[in-house]
Amino acid sequence: MPNPATVLVTVTGPDRPGVTSALFAALDGTGAHVLDVEQVVAGGVLTLSVLTTAEDAVRATVAGLRLEGLQIRCSAPQPPSADRPRRLHVTLLGAPLLPAAVARVTTVLAEAGANVDRIRRMSSEPVTSVELDVSTRGSAQDVLHLRRTLATEAGRHGLDAAVSPAGLARMGRRLVVMDVDSTLIQQEVIELLAAHAGREAEVAAVTERAMRGEIDFGASLRERVACLEGLDVSVVDAVREAVVLTPGARTLVRTLHRLGFTLALVSGGFLEVVGPLAAELGIAHVRANRLQVVHGRFTGRVLGPVVDRAAKAVALREFAAAEGLPLHRTVAIGDGANDLDMIAAAGLGIAFNAKPVVREQADAALNVPYLDAVLPLLGITREDVEDADLADSVLADGPAAG
Repeated sequence: MPNPATVLVTVTGPDRPGVTSALFAALDGTGAHVLDVEQVVAGGVLTLSVLTTAEDAVRATVAGLRLEGLQIRCSAPQPPSADRPRRLHVTLLGAPLLPAAVARVTTVLAEAGANVDRIRRMSSEPVTSVELDVSTRGSAQDVLHLRRTLATEAGRHGLDAAVSPAGLARMGRRLVVMDVDSTLIQQEVIELLAAHAGREAEVAAVTERAMRGEIDFGASLRERVACLEGLDVSVVDAVREAVVLTPGARTLVRTLHRLGFTLALVSGGFLEVVGPLAAELGIAHVRANRLQVVHGRFTGRVLGPVVDRAAKAVALREFAAAEGLPLHRTVAIGDGANDLDMIAAAGLGIAFNAKPVVREQADAALNVPYLDAVLPLLGITREDVEDADLADSVLADGPAAG
């Protein structure tokens, strides 16, 4: 009878076809059972680890095994813990991603008693991002403290660090709710409209204070909309033409649609601009303010209740209910203080190039100018996106003639 004790076999060296099959073929005659396998390739270098039973037989077999250019060793595995750890994903994004930043982030994790179980690359462009699978026995409050500490330390090194839960909450269909101004698009629509009235600077100053949370959003909106009084409604067409999507916005929307996700826009801006934008992008749900028009001119007032901070969270909940999705399967993305309630209500709240008050309270903060940087936070790699784009292009071209 072979020894039932376990042993960890590790193979490292230049990757090439046939290594995995050669190792398992050699282990076939030992009577061992495979308990765990992990294989990764980084920069053309293979690391293959196999945890098996039958320690004595496996050690004897490995001692006589020769795989050209590869190192093979046996070691005693770490004993399993009786406690089930809390599992997290920590995503690091940098342009560039520097060793000092990674060193500091992993030091913070170690000091918090969190262990890095696995690391994989999520993207190499437009930013480099890696995902760390982390296990910890800390409480939910400990995880909150860890998230804030990581965000602070990463920011000091020009890095974004986002912490999100692992498990089923990350899989399957989700509702993704986005702010519009300075999130989905690069501008503030109210400022584009105000420019036609010659009052852009005045309105921009009020917008900045509102986004920082220094003044009530509803009051600030009414103050800014009043600047549009008398403006011909035809300027809306010019504003629509002037709107520029944030880099990566189309990639984000296209990819989430492929996954069957539902998208929604919730904006303190105006339906006159947001509605056509949503239709162009195929976004199902929209909530935004509507400008009052009389005799073809803006009155300087909004119609109905203002879509403010509280209303955005209400919209997220209503859209989730309409889609039959629990809140833990929702994602909210925004940049200003009026996004805080929906970010807090969502299962994953993401601050995108946001004001400090938003970065401090969100689950994840991104400070890169690419909206598709959200994808790694959802477990979607750049290779997944590129492969899907390529497959679609092949289908669009049709089968080759021949």
